Amino acid sequence: MERNRLFVVGAGRMGSGIAQTAAASGLLVTLYDWREEEARRGLARIRRSLDREAEQGGITEADAAAIMGRLSAAGDLRAAANADLVIEAVTEELEAKTALFRELDTLCPEETLFATNTSSLSITRIAAATKRPSRVMGMHFMNPVPVMRLVELIRGLATSDDTFAAIRALALQMGKTPVEVRDTPGFVVNRLLLPMINEAVFLLQEGAAAPAAIDRAATLGLSHPMGPLALADMIGLDTCLAIMDVLHADFGDSKYRPCPLLRCYVDAGWLGKKSGRGFYEYPG
Repeated sequence: MERNRLFVVGAGRMGSGIAQTAAASGLLVTLYDWREEEARRGLARIRRSLDREAEQGGITEADAAAIMGRLSAAGDLRAAANADLVIEAVTEELEAKTALFRELDTLCPEETLFATNTSSLSITRIAAATKRPSRVMGMHFMNPVPVMRLVELIRGLATSDDTFAAIRALALQMGKTPVEVRDTPGFVVNRLLLPMINEAVFLLQEGAAAPAAIDRAATLGLSHPMGPLALADMIGLDTCLAIMDVLHADFGDSKYRPCPLLRCYVDAGWLGKKSGRGFYEYPG
């Protein structure tokens, strides 16, 4: 079955990036947010991204116009009824995701596939909120989506081979390199990455070094393209904390205990780039 109509739930940076990448691959994409103006802001973010790419010679202006022509915004979840695939990219909270998929389950035809962009939560638990668990799986994109090649594909306990094959084919069509991983907390990337970020926050809390010094040590000493604290700011400190909370709760291992300073920053609303302040300040 040909699947070329995609519905993306969540118009933040991840959702917008997924929508842009999918539209660039030829898919027809609807970007949804419960506030339609947020969905339209997501389209404006995509337009700016495409304009920058055109200025740098990566695509032509005609290419950018064609991509935008395959995108639309929606503020009504019922617009998902025509989708072949729904990809969810909302807040990293199990209750929010299960409630969303429970509602989508009543709106979408039986053959519609569901994918969650969760970065740490159980695919099996999310799928169990629907009456189609065989048609649900994880599709974890990396940030920024248009640039990063990897996508983690995660089967839930009930995910069918046909569902996995169809979503893998779509990932390849979107120019991504899919890697199949088990349904385990944090999967692979965040199981490796977030404890490192958390340890960097512990270093900061203990006064071992300033943020810039910690990041410089990682970039120059470990050849990382970005330091862990700058990367945390880009990911969002609330998302980092949510993932560490999942790792700590699901494994019950103290090595995953979130750093108190990380929780303090989130409580203060210092979430990184998206709030204008995290471990660094972002004027404007």
